[in-house]
Amino acid sequence: MNLAILGAGAWGTVLGELAVRNGHHVTFWSRRSDRPLAEVLESAAIAISAVSIQGVPDVAAQIRSLGLPADRILVTATKGLDAATTYTASQLWCQYLPNTSIVVFSGPNLAKEIRIGLPAATVVSSHDAQAAQVVQQIFASDRFRVYTNDDPLGTELGGTLKNVIAIAVGVCDGLELGTNAKSALITRALAELIRIGTHLGGQTDTFFGLSGLGDMLATCNSSLSRNYQVGYRLAQGQTLPNALASIGETAEGVNTANVLFDIANREHISMPIAHQVYLLLNRQITPRQAVEALMERGLKSEAYRSTDAPILPQRL
Repeated sequence: MNLAILGAGAWGTVLGELAVRNGHHVTFWSRRSDRPLAEVLESAAIAISAVSIQGVPDVAAQIRSLGLPADRILVTATKGLDAATTYTASQLWCQYLPNTSIVVFSGPNLAKEIRIGLPAATVVSSHDAQAAQVVQQIFASDRFRVYTNDDPLGTELGGTLKNVIAIAVGVCDGLELGTNAKSALITRALAELIRIGTHLGGQTDTFFGLSGLGDMLATCNSSLSRNYQVGYRLAQGQTLPNALASIGETAEGVNTANVLFDIANREHISMPIAHQVYLLLNRQITPRQAVEALMERGLKSEAYRSTDAPILPQRL
């Protein structure tokens, strides 16, 4: 099958390698490519978007202007929230290409591990079950196990929201707070992720799967995670610009934390951990003050009740 991969960064390149190993023909395109997008898409049965969330609106608008045939499948492998609309990538794609089958690709997938052939698993999700199965067959191998589900929004939100949590866990490790603190943080963060994700339309079970809990565990326990590295370096005393520069790649959790704060204010969603990450990234508190704020919150039941939800302060 002919595939077009939009975005030639680390993740897009790995997706291409997985497809090539299974005998498919892959053509890469990026906004720096000399080859026209129309030419790349012309013979591609499936387009796979691995561009950053900031680049999705522009690329989607280009594809809409080209008139993508209705029988094509668009796979989105982007994690993040659009600052202008607060939409996920798949929601943006659905706006621009309402008649196209959209498949979300997400899971605990560290690109460097997959590239060297270490085993991994992921989820492809769509309201079009047949489209999800086609994508499943393209990428599945004895080293890369691919599952399907029918909750694309939940699948996408799990992979997006956990990036904010990974920053918090990086801070925890950078401050050397220990295993007890890290375990408690991840557990409470999962409850927070589920609370936010289900409020926004995802299914609870999805967040206990590979794209939710699975992705969060991978991102929160590996130095390969860019978002974890942001938190770790902030805890070590680096500024955010210096931390991002030293990582050298996009850490989507930074943008997501800011957009998520807007969503939580609008929807009155309780998100104490993500709120502290937001304050930290915006230089309103230090890493240790963030920890103190979480530890000194009023005592409550472990089970969440809607009456517990505070209205968050206005944007700084």
